[in-house]
Amino acid sequence: MSRVSTTPDGLVIVDKPSGFTSHDVVAKMRGIARTRRVGHAGTLDPMATGVLVLGVEKATKLLGHLALTEKEYLGTVRLGQNTVTDDAEGDITSATDASGVTREAVDAGIAKLTGDIMQVPSKVSAIKINGVRSYKRAREGEDFEIPARPVTVSSFQVYDMREAEAEDGTKVVDLVVSVVCSSGTYIRALARDLGADLGVGGHLTALRRTRVGPYKLDRARTLDQLQEDLTVMPIAEAAAAAFPRWDLEARRASLLTNGVRLEMPDEYEHGRPVAVFGPEGKLLALVESKGGKAKSLAVFA
Repeated sequence: MSRVSTTPDGLVIVDKPSGFTSHDVVAKMRGIARTRRVGHAGTLDPMATGVLVLGVEKATKLLGHLALTEKEYLGTVRLGQNTVTDDAEGDITSATDASGVTREAVDAGIAKLTGDIMQVPSKVSAIKINGVRSYKRAREGEDFEIPARPVTVSSFQVYDMREAEAEDGTKVVDLVVSVVCSSGTYIRALARDLGADLGVGGHLTALRRTRVGPYKLDRARTLDQLQEDLTVMPIAEAAAAAFPRWDLEARRASLLTNGVRLEMPDEYEHGRPVAVFGPEGKLLALVESKGGKAKSLAVFA
């Protein structure tokens, strides 16, 4: 006789610790929540900390759609050194005195990396090239290229710029930056490309994700806190925060959950997910408008 899960459906907003992969956090959460049905809405590099959105039970159906939302970061870019991974995890491959870099040059470089840009991900990223993870090809010493991809950097700002001396004696410049960007943007690639533009090289030394879509650090909990008190954002609240809301009365709610493709109001954008709620605020489904009618993306009722 199978055990009925008592874990509530919803999202868990984790403040990921440094040194953990996103998969490590999922594995830990499976133990805390006592369920195998746990997934994440987009990865966060092991070095990075901050907001990692997990879905538990039925909320795993939301994750693929949440992964496409805007993200916000705070980080530190070191100018004057390149690394094999474009961040502090990898070995240094070159070093150049960066003490002559001016704030004006930095601002000009950042301007080129703001807006709709084409970005080449790091070779040690999880991008698949012909079905094989890029980092696996890199570890095996394979020579390959990753095609540039369109991303949007809606904000890239420098809060502090200070000179320092690296362990190898190189005069470097550290920039404390904030970035707001589309899903799929690599902050370490921004650091690499800024350093390349300035002629001194660059890599990321620290990164903290402060927001994924509407979910911010103030809602995040550490794994230790979640071990003591599992805080799950109810699935209806999570969907209402992330997607436009469409409320239906009982008759049309019943039609929708029975597979009828209802006419959707014009206010909902074509192809954008919409959360559908029935009487008493129950989340029924995630739909999108196709030809003016509701096409189900995920059903929860």
